[in-house]
Amino acid sequence: MGLKYRLTIMNFLQYAIWGAWLISLGAYLGGSLKFEGFQIGSFFATMGIASLFMPGIMGIIADRWIPAQKLLGICHFLAAAFLVFAAPQTDYKTLYTLILCSVMFYMPTIALSNSVAYSVLTKGGFDIVKTFPPIRVFGTGGFIVSMILVDFLGYAHTSYQLYMSAGLGFVLSIYSFTLPDCDIIKDVEKKSWVDYMGLRAFALFKQKRMAIFFIFSMMLGMSLQITNAFGTDYLTNFFGKNPLYKGTFGVEHATTLISLSQASETLCILLIPFFLRKFGIKKVMLISMIAWVLRFALLGTGNPGSGVWMLVLSMIVYGVAFDFFNISGSLFVENETDSSIRSSAQGVFMIMTNGFGAFFGSYIAGWIVDKAGWPNSWFIFAAYSLVVAITFALVFNYKHDPVQIKNVAH
Repeated sequence: MGLKYRLTIMNFLQYAIWGAWLISLGAYLGGSLKFEGFQIGSFFATMGIASLFMPGIMGIIADRWIPAQKLLGICHFLAAAFLVFAAPQTDYKTLYTLILCSVMFYMPTIALSNSVAYSVLTKGGFDIVKTFPPIRVFGTGGFIVSMILVDFLGYAHTSYQLYMSAGLGFVLSIYSFTLPDCDIIKDVEKKSWVDYMGLRAFALFKQKRMAIFFIFSMMLGMSLQITNAFGTDYLTNFFGKNPLYKGTFGVEHATTLISLSQASETLCILLIPFFLRKFGIKKVMLISMIAWVLRFALLGTGNPGSGVWMLVLSMIVYGVAFDFFNISGSLFVENETDSSIRSSAQGVFMIMTNGFGAFFGSYIAGWIVDKAGWPNSWFIFAAYSLVVAITFALVFNYKHDPVQIKNVAH
């Protein structure tokens, strides 16, 4: 089997593991286990906690002692094992602790799988810029397939989704050890722990424009986990209690409906180079922020009956909201930082979005849901996104350079 096909399988499984529970867990926690909004939010905040330090720690281990493909297998085995122990639990503290332990080992695998792909493709003589994106798209495909399987197998409202994710994790764990070896950097000891943890890049906060950018990255990162945490719970448990919507597709198959978001995400990736060249990073990020406003407002206005078209439109808008922020933001960091700290700067971007942003966003969103209820919470999230967009437009200054963006986008 060719290298590209082997990496495609790796990426498919990498995100299928996540897709088995990330979208549907909220419905299980809020429905079968009757957890409150703040408690549900805490489970999704675990990803923010893990993203603050675990990728950096595992990166050090992969550089110094254990080749990336083997460490990938070890992490997936441990993450899957914790899910097996978590699945039968119904007590909040026990279930939360085990999910946290699982996420601690899963989140680093996102970076590790990319490292494995880059290493294998480089050794194979492939152009990474051209070869990797089509391989990575299959990761989103795996996420979607896994979501739909969980839905139609009837696992979306049970702990079987965790068993399914664990099963896929064990498969990828074994498969990882069959992948080509990744090199351990011989002169790694010359770098300090500060460099490895990406801490040196925090000096970028001394630059006003970069400080503003990273702060807004955190604020947008707060929006990322909201629909992951509460989307299926809202459709299944809130509308499911209303006889008008009982038996509708949106209630019975909420996970599949939400999978349209990931399908839109895949398509929107292809639009980003054009939009960046045409409008520039600031306007593209503003488009993302307005898309978040529409995403939340449409969820609050729509319903699984006559208003299902609003829910579908919300799913389509998600691709713009998610991709235009994440990829354009990454490109901004790529353009604006010195090559000596560029990788660390990308790490700071992830820490602000998937770390602090996801952590605070999940807890605050859970608190709002408990206090404001549905659908009012969606309108509060939409208002928050609008305030962020207006403030960003006023305080963030960036001059668009079409030539520079064209070079990076290609």
